[in-house]
Amino acid sequence: MRELNATIKPKTEGVSNSILRGFAVAAFLVGLWWLGVAVFEPAPFILPGPERVLVSLVAQSSSLAYHAGITLAEILIGLALGIVLGTSTALLVNAFPFARRTIMPVLVASQALPVFAIAPLLILWFGLGLGSKIAMATLIIYFPIASALNDGLARAEGSLIDLARLCGARPWQTLVHFRLPAAMPSLASGIRVAATVAPIGAVVGEWVGAAAGIGYIINQANARMQTDTVFAGLVVLIIMVIALRLLVDMALDRLVHWAPRSIASPA
Repeated sequence: MRELNATIKPKTEGVSNSILRGFAVAAFLVGLWWLGVAVFEPAPFILPGPERVLVSLVAQSSSLAYHAGITLAEILIGLALGIVLGTSTALLVNAFPFARRTIMPVLVASQALPVFAIAPLLILWFGLGLGSKIAMATLIIYFPIASALNDGLARAEGSLIDLARLCGARPWQTLVHFRLPAAMPSLASGIRVAATVAPIGAVVGEWVGAAAGIGYIINQANARMQTDTVFAGLVVLIIMVIALRLLVDMALDRLVHWAPRSIASPA
């Protein structure tokens, strides 16, 4: 337990430092934004000042909170489904060579389809409700998870795995007890990427067709040239993404505590 706490503590401190640096960068960018608006004085519908966006955030806080809750539900459900489906696919293609030869080419080819191209089809098939947005988020998350875990399992070779084979371990036993634990840092990396891109699927689905959600708010405000509301929705979305990424980082630091962040995360 002491070793586990000693491993997690530096990672927690690293997260705290990242938060402080993030606040410093955000304050600097807001200062540049305010200065640019003060100097060039653009029309508010082109670029509102930070104070206008803050007023919009406060005035529409209840509405933004409601729509943010819907978008967050779409993101979390899509993230969970994407992790389950991606992990299952990676395990399947590594357990059965036939599945690797048939599924992986289809999986790679599917990434050539632009997100905006399939969004209208998902709206048509699943309707304007949560279903189409969850499906979109799941599709975007699915590939990073499946690809990361598949690469980790494929590279999980070493003396322990050779010893297990010499001792007569079955392929599934080698996969579960040796290769999968060795591939966990790669899976953690894929989950971190998925947590960052998950909102893209939900918001794109809301842009194409929805009756609620942050993407819906942004789309409606943009059509009315209410740029301050557009920025307010973007601020809420950014806060959601950062909070989700931090929670995922903390959970993975405990789950994959033996792997340094430099290995478990592409950052």
